[in-house]
Amino acid sequence: MKLARACAPGVNGGAPFWALVGEGQKLLPIAGSFNEWGPALTRAIAAGQADAGRAALPLTGQNCPLDAVRLLPPVEPVNRVVVAGANYAKHLADDFGLKSPPQPVAFLKAYGALIGANDPIRYPPLTRELDHEVELVVVVGDTPSGTDPLAAVLGYAVGNDVSARDLQRSGPPGIGMDLFAAKSQDKTTGVGPWIVTRDEFPQGSPKLRLTLKVNGETRQDGHTSEMTWDVAQLVTFVQMRSSFAPGDILFTGSPAGVGQGTGRFLNPGDVVEAGVEGIGTITNIVGPRADA
Repeated sequence: MKLARACAPGVNGGAPFWALVGEGQKLLPIAGSFNEWGPALTRAIAAGQADAGRAALPLTGQNCPLDAVRLLPPVEPVNRVVVAGANYAKHLADDFGLKSPPQPVAFLKAYGALIGANDPIRYPPLTRELDHEVELVVVVGDTPSGTDPLAAVLGYAVGNDVSARDLQRSGPPGIGMDLFAAKSQDKTTGVGPWIVTRDEFPQGSPKLRLTLKVNGETRQDGHTSEMTWDVAQLVTFVQMRSSFAPGDILFTGSPAGVGQGTGRFLNPGDVVEAGVEGIGTITNIVGPRADA
């Protein structure tokens, strides 16, 4: 099933709402916050009872067409955005000239960096090297526990972890990269268009093609099977350091082909399409450069 977060005039008083994407591209709004129904749905999927979980969703009965809403990032402001980097060996070698580290690398991205599936990408005033990174995004639906970390995963979305590379390299000598400046610029990072629940994929960490196009030209074409650490390993790594809560999301790294390696960064007016097989595509247009 597909679960979207959206807003539209005349629905839920114009406030953001969650919805089940039904037949005929109709949104069936769900009452309440993610924390009120997400964990139960995740447990139903983990138990092999996805249909029962879907039937138990508190639908409001007020339907609306998909093309009449604005799709929002499928994560609420109270939740965390975790990013796992350095997870594709070819990306590290080709784009950064680095070898894979001995363990995953993870950090937080500010919620304010997120935009929806069709929102414009803001071009931040402090950078001149705005870069793209298509990624599989994990949506955590329940608190991880036990021996199966995937049991806590509700599903997956598409992400474009837009980065300011010149700011990333601007950290003082001996301190390291400035990932906060590089990755948390306001209104830059697309996520969506919805969550596709885990039962729609074969068991285990999903094996999916990732592509990113700029103005119709393919810049990235990779596969999640190339990950150094799979979804289960990443969830475990993060959970052991800082506990996930229902509704948190996790970016899982990007394949080779980013501007850092090619020298081809994003420019105002570029149409950026990031897609993940079996999930969908988010399309965002880069806005004008702002004055510093």
